[in-house]
Amino acid sequence: MNAPAVLGFATEQYHQYVINRPEYKAEYGHWQTLTLPAEFRVNAVHATLLRTGKVLIVAGSGNDEKHFAAGTFKSLLWDPANNTYKLVPTPADMFCGGHSSLPDGRLLVAGGTARYEKLAGAVKKAAGVMRVRNESPERARTFPKGTVFVAPNGREYASTAAVTVPAAVKTGSGKQTVVTAGEQHVFVEAVGEGADFVANSRTQYRIKGLTEADAHNLYGQSEKLTLDKQEYQGIRSAFEFNPDTELYEQVTDMAYARWYPTLTGLGDGRVVTVSGLDDTGEILNGNNNEVYDPKSKTWSKAPDRYFPTYPSLFLTAAGKLFYSGSNAGYGPAEKGRAPGVWDLSNNGFQPVPGLRDPALTETSSSVLLPPAQAQKVMVLGGGGVGESPLSTARTDIADLSAAEPVFTPGPDLPAGGTRYLNSVILPDDTVFTTGGSSGYRGRGGSDLLKAQVYHPGSNSFTTAAEPTVGRDYHSEALLLPDGRVAVLGSNPLFADKAETTPGGFEQRIEIYTPPYLFHGDRPQVGAAPETARLGGTVTVGTGRPDAVTTAKLIRPSSVTHVTDVEQRSVALDITGRSADGVALALPGNPNLLPPGWYMLFLTDAAGTPSVARWIKVTG
Repeated sequence: MNAPAVLGFATEQYHQYVINRPEYKAEYGHWQTLTLPAEFRVNAVHATLLRTGKVLIVAGSGNDEKHFAAGTFKSLLWDPANNTYKLVPTPADMFCGGHSSLPDGRLLVAGGTARYEKLAGAVKKAAGVMRVRNESPERARTFPKGTVFVAPNGREYASTAAVTVPAAVKTGSGKQTVVTAGEQHVFVEAVGEGADFVANSRTQYRIKGLTEADAHNLYGQSEKLTLDKQEYQGIRSAFEFNPDTELYEQVTDMAYARWYPTLTGLGDGRVVTVSGLDDTGEILNGNNNEVYDPKSKTWSKAPDRYFPTYPSLFLTAAGKLFYSGSNAGYGPAEKGRAPGVWDLSNNGFQPVPGLRDPALTETSSSVLLPPAQAQKVMVLGGGGVGESPLSTARTDIADLSAAEPVFTPGPDLPAGGTRYLNSVILPDDTVFTTGGSSGYRGRGGSDLLKAQVYHPGSNSFTTAAEPTVGRDYHSEALLLPDGRVAVLGSNPLFADKAETTPGGFEQRIEIYTPPYLFHGDRPQVGAAPETARLGGTVTVGTGRPDAVTTAKLIRPSSVTHVTDVEQRSVALDITGRSADGVALALPGNPNLLPPGWYMLFLTDAAGTPSVARWIKVTG
């Protein structure tokens, strides 16, 4: 009667024996699963490697509306070297915001959640966008959260956030005077429940409490207020996380609220911010991109360009931004999906054709292949728009060094059609890819317990050891300074294949140790400068200088929703060797090597890397 159970136990025991043999590890690598102490378990929606070697894991409300309602927002600092943990005070719901490392090593975090979505059947109060207008040129007016707008039929609707309406603009004089009303939108919700509050046509609303001239000059207008589905809404808040104090520090708000934005660092240290859902749940239309200046800690307008949410934008050596087509969720299928090179200086956009399965770029992964000097970006997998069950095994590569770049086919993903695949640059100039699911958010038990390594030199994949934890939506992976890879998060819709049990958030961390760490002694980095200048040369101590074959600076990852536009590996020329060190030359192009903190890796002929040494690159 017990034979099948005994057989299953024996099979598992043999599997554990095989994957723990030295020969197996040396060929395929090895996985370790960390279960954090209960008080430090957070829903890892965002993860960034800091220059201290610690990983900042941001949950915010963690896709849990109860936490949102309670104002329970979390961030965790994890030190992988010592396996220690620390909860960090989190001043706003950064859930589904964006982030980018700054030249001084701080992390810019912008946007997040102002309101959770409500599905049509769960909406009890009619709601929608109210355009608040000010016809007085005398001054702007601010209305607090809870301001009431009254319809002609007496129905009342309250604002869910404060709103500042600019003054009207007056031009001309005498009979030629033209007054253009100032306008700002705000989301409003009926004060009572039910269909009686639904308004399906354009209506003007008076603002309760205003009298005389104010009542005439200030009013609201809305196209419709309904019981339809209500989308997530974003916030304007922005913060810098200080790795020294290990605290968030508030900076100037963005001009526009954002939920699901992408932040991409530029060669001059500024950060361009695009896309996202605004504070009414509408996707930003592209005329509201912004640039953050870390010197003044302020925002300014960026060129107009529409993108779906969480677009993958990579800084090129020419100082332009390449949009690979990868994105993560919101926006119409027919708009903003085509890849291309965006020139911020003149707002030009050069399409990059040739991407196969162009309708399956949502939840795909993109990576700037190593070395960055090659200027090649790879798109891996992806799926259809929204809750589409479709996925693709396609990988395609765009060579951005060409005058007219096009995508060329890469090898198919070994696991077949894959969404939510994480891709991580390794110090041996390969790309480790792991996890994902063939279906939307792992539906139908479609998580893929597979991993593989892409080799740019041979344009091929090799098999890696298999992970034991499924990873799909809200998962991340990043390179650690010791050469291992940390994999976090996952937020499947269901916990079972039959889809009878709602899914929970995966809070275990897996660490993958690549084969190169089972190949014997690794190079050592001795004395090294803490800073290096673009175009300069640094001397790095090492016990076996003749064994060092490559050196590179790898930018630390900042990843969410498998979107990681930060990571890049920049090759350094070895210009000299001494008895106890090597001389390394840095490129002089800040668009190839943006100023900031990098991990310096030395590797030997077998591809075995040193433990990284942190170096700050300056202009």
